[in-house]
Amino acid sequence: MVLRRLLRKRWVLGVVFGLSLIYFLTSTLKREERTIGDRTLLELRDSDHHILWKVRFNLGNSSRQITQCRNSIQGKILLTDELGYVCERKDMLVNGCCNVNAPSSRQYICKSCLANGCCSIYEYCVSCCLQPDKQPLLERFLNRAAEGFQNLFTAVEDHFELCLAKCRTSSQSVQHENTYRNPQAKYCYGESPPELLPI
Repeated sequence: MVLRRLLRKRWVLGVVFGLSLIYFLTSTLKREERTIGDRTLLELRDSDHHILWKVRFNLGNSSRQITQCRNSIQGKILLTDELGYVCERKDMLVNGCCNVNAPSSRQYICKSCLANGCCSIYEYCVSCCLQPDKQPLLERFLNRAAEGFQNLFTAVEDHFELCLAKCRTSSQSVQHENTYRNPQAKYCYGESPPELLPI
């Protein structure tokens, strides 16, 4: 009863409103400072950002055990490891690398890829993109990347991550926001988007 009467007084409502306004303004300003700080960090990182083009270890015929291999993970049947090998999921070793002695394993395979760098299978796109001779093409792309893609590609640390990101379908792969420009070759590492096919 006393609380109800107290809340009806104008000065109490004014104090509650004032405190709410102060809280709102301080939280908004803190969020804005954080956003500006994040943008500044991205701009600073972008100016000295370099891609590592070489894989850190070499498989070769060495008997030493390789610690770990990153791979494309997402395929039901196929996957690509960071050395450019494509293999069936059953031929993946415990360290994440493809078993190079398995009949399904092939390195830098461009099967299903067109001349423009668009492929029908994601894993083949990544493997083809990892070919050492694709480095100049990828460097040209990074230098001309649209500002909208700049944040995505500044997060990329090396050649493998760049190929994983580049081969994923993007807004450049679609037309009218709901159909692929080329449903047969929608995963692209090349400079230009897939060719526009008539509907």
